[in-house]
Amino acid sequence: MILIVASTTDIASVNIAQKLIRNYKFSKTETSFQQNPIYSKKIPDVEVKLVFINQETIWAQYITDHFSPQLVVFVSRHSGVAGIPTLSVHTPGNLVEEEKFGGLPRKISVSPASAMKNALSEMARLRKEMSLNYEVSYECTHHGPSLNVPTMFAELGSSLTQWKDLRAAEAVAHATMAAVLKKSNYPAVLGVGGPHYNKRFTEIALSTSKAFGHIIPKYASPHVDSEMTKQCVRRTLEKVESAVFDWKGMRGADRERLAAVLKELDVPVEKA
Repeated sequence: MILIVASTTDIASVNIAQKLIRNYKFSKTETSFQQNPIYSKKIPDVEVKLVFINQETIWAQYITDHFSPQLVVFVSRHSGVAGIPTLSVHTPGNLVEEEKFGGLPRKISVSPASAMKNALSEMARLRKEMSLNYEVSYECTHHGPSLNVPTMFAELGSSLTQWKDLRAAEAVAHATMAAVLKKSNYPAVLGVGGPHYNKRFTEIALSTSKAFGHIIPKYASPHVDSEMTKQCVRRTLEKVESAVFDWKGMRGADRERLAAVLKELDVPVEKA
């Protein structure tokens, strides 16, 4: 079973979910979760369930206590202080001790690199096809929940204007279903360095066969130790073939330290 999770407290999330229900003919079932109806759609070999929760999606650490999915896709708003219109994907989890935005300390979800690449590629395609004035981007690994199953976020941002944009919500809905429906197995890579929104990694994914799983940004790199680096590699659904370093977007000391850990794991390092 594949699980799509939306939040009743998030206008962008609700808009994306409604586009999913209408465009992909999800059926309302007789069952409910948190007093919200559960929707379902059968696709070859698997059932897709769409559920609504009554909290922000970052606090859904409990979701796998109630469902046993092979993939979780959270559809959500994205907030950014710059307010840049953005369609984005990322894996949730905490690279450091801090857990003020949900999840568990120093625990990351399993990253579905191929599913995220499929969603990212669909966002990029629809941005052009629908003439959407939006950026398309990977985000780094951040916030909750920290789940033991492949988990990703498909987001619409970065302010109220975009959260209410039904055409953009439709694009995110199609990207969500691309993650769900397309059966791909791309060579997975770990991204290291650079900003929270890594344009370089996004360009690489959109122009090559590489699919990024976890992404460790420059601001988190000094706090990511050997154990967390290994967790990023091991908690990727696909085999991590290499690590791509945003060379100029890292401190030299962090490059050397993290490269040494990756060498232990037989994961080669490439310069972006």
